[in-house]
Amino acid sequence: MSASIAAPLPLGAPRRAWLTDLPVLLVAVVWGASYLAAKGITTTHTVIAVLVLRFAVVLPVLVIAGWSRLRALSAAQWRGAAILGLILSGIFLLETYGVVHTSATNAGLIISLTMILTPLAEAAVTRVAPPRAFLAAAGLSVTGVVLLTQGGGFTAPSLGDLLMLLAAVARTVHVLAMSRIKAVGSADSLSLTTVQLGSAVAVFAVIAAFPGTGASPWTVALDFGPREWAGLIFLSVFCTLFAFFVQMWAVRRSSPSRVSLLLGTEPLWAAAVGIALAGDRPGVLGLAGAILVLAGTSWGRRAADKDAG
Repeated sequence: MSASIAAPLPLGAPRRAWLTDLPVLLVAVVWGASYLAAKGITTTHTVIAVLVLRFAVVLPVLVIAGWSRLRALSAAQWRGAAILGLILSGIFLLETYGVVHTSATNAGLIISLTMILTPLAEAAVTRVAPPRAFLAAAGLSVTGVVLLTQGGGFTAPSLGDLLMLLAAVARTVHVLAMSRIKAVGSADSLSLTTVQLGSAVAVFAVIAAFPGTGASPWTVALDFGPREWAGLIFLSVFCTLFAFFVQMWAVRRSSPSRVSLLLGTEPLWAAAVGIALAGDRPGVLGLAGAILVLAGTSWGRRAADKDAG
């Protein structure tokens, strides 16, 4: 009897692992779809307003959920999280303006270069050279981005492509700053995220108050129809609130490397959504570039993980 009870256990373990993996994979899917969603509800004149609305929707939920832990943060932790929030505001500004001026496919694939840029930047700071395999993977990814942005012919990259590249650089700065600001290392994850988002919303609100920065959040909210509100709720609830809680839940039940690997499929979903729903046509060169970006980032991630191990 004990043998018959024990026999199913090897099958049950993978099944439980997939119960954890599937929500994380869903986060990668919604993040991949977020570029098209943002593009669908945002114009050059409503970027700031949409950013205010996107994070103002979820911020009260985060504050209420983590109020006691927010009060427990030290002054140094508040300052560190606020600095990270300022960097985060720059990331969202670059990404949102960028996606307005490029395709959802390009946006998702170019931003995936963060996985290559971060280890390179860390190597520059620590003066420890990355492995040759990683450097080769980085070169493959950069070549892919060049081909991707030239999918319609050999022309200069668009403004949106350049902004998304700057957003990838800003994401790298954010990751490095998070590891370098010692005060935030011991901070509660929920509180840290809440302060960062609060700082970012404050930046967006200040920008929105200046004339010439586009429509006000109130005006945009009144002009939104059901489709726009659905897109905003998708960005706020699924791409921000849901994604944050799934990551916290999954890391406690799985390994960070496994979670990172699944989230690394984000650019694949961005390309799939852009091609299937937005009618993106990257052409032969663009498709070749997309394949090189995905191959390079996957190879680079494995090379970095192997070197760290």
